[in-house]
Amino acid sequence: MLPLPRKFFVTSGKAVSKVSDLNAFDEALLNAGMGEQNLVSVSSVLPIGVMQVRYRELPMGAITHCVLAQQRGGEGEMIAAGIAYGFRQDGLGGYVAEGHIHGTKEALKEVLEWKMGEMAKLRGARFKSLNYKIEEVSIPMDHYGACLAALVFLI
Repeated sequence: MLPLPRKFFVTSGKAVSKVSDLNAFDEALLNAGMGEQNLVSVSSVLPIGVMQVRYRELPMGAITHCVLAQQRGGEGEMIAAGIAYGFRQDGLGGYVAEGHIHGTKEALKEVLEWKMGEMAKLRGARFKSLNYKIEEVSIPMDHYGACLAALVFLI
């Protein structure tokens, strides 16, 4: 049998850098508490019985499965990245949607709500409620920026 995540936590970070967007992303990962892990991107299904817990510090080098949304940008831009997640009313797990835009967190929240609505419609499901974790950053001149949000699975 394949391992199923039993717990998850949600985290986010943002940063700006004078050097590059990659350096800004690296600092955003550190700010989210994920800068010392080996990240493995997974799709958007919350297994039956999975429980949300508070942020947990993970060991350096841990292989860490996550649903990750990220956005990078340059001087003068407003960027946002985030996730929405929710559990089905029928108790059959849940789903996560990730998104990123050159724009505001309010605009991204609308996009994420639309994505979650479409996921529910395709599956004939309803959500108990939706939760959001969204970061935005206004990038100063002569800088790069990055923001991210992640749902991190614990096995």
